[in-house]
Amino acid sequence: MTACGAPVRPEAIEAWEYGSLVPTEPQLFALADVLWCPPTVLMGVEPRSLAEHRMARQLGPERLAQLVGMTPDAYRTAEAANQWHGDYRQTKALVEALGLSLRKLIGVMGRVEELAGHLRAALDGRWKSHVGPITEITTLNRTRVGDALRTMHGEFAEFSERYMGHVVARNADARLKEIAAERSAYLRQLVDRFWELIGEAGEAPPFNSVH
Repeated sequence: MTACGAPVRPEAIEAWEYGSLVPTEPQLFALADVLWCPPTVLMGVEPRSLAEHRMARQLGPERLAQLVGMTPDAYRTAEAANQWHGDYRQTKALVEALGLSLRKLIGVMGRVEELAGHLRAALDGRWKSHVGPITEITTLNRTRVGDALRTMHGEFAEFSERYMGHVVARNADARLKEIAAERSAYLRQLVDRFWELIGEAGEAPPFNSVH
């Protein structure tokens, strides 16, 4: 630990082993180097928050702020709130530095339900009015978002058309229930369908800027 620049007393190491004390970030990074293991192994959890993902990459907040292109104070504020409102370039730098996809970053930020809410509203009403909010959440190109929403709106409309067609034709209730079940399944998978339509841009750092 001393050779790695993080000297520590033996009793502190014993306290770590017994779980009565937690290493500081510099100590955690040095310990990972000494034991030749990723920090996540020592953390004992899969990274969930912005801070945990940063630590998993052995980056201090100052260094990550530098990579992202913002002040350390601004980055620390975002991390403390686990909320990200960086611009396109900062978001691109963040996902690259943390080894995340854009889709996963939105999950880390806890904005999946917000995204799902806009998607549901887009299906029930005028989808164009939700292009802006979804673009703000995802930092994706407006055209790409609009194309996905237009497709989803059309797919969802087909359920209503098929349902009413069977009602008019007075077909069996079993068929109506089947269509209703398909509609419910579609609604449960809205976010997955959105990212499926977005394609590579959701699984890799975003390359199309809205700025």
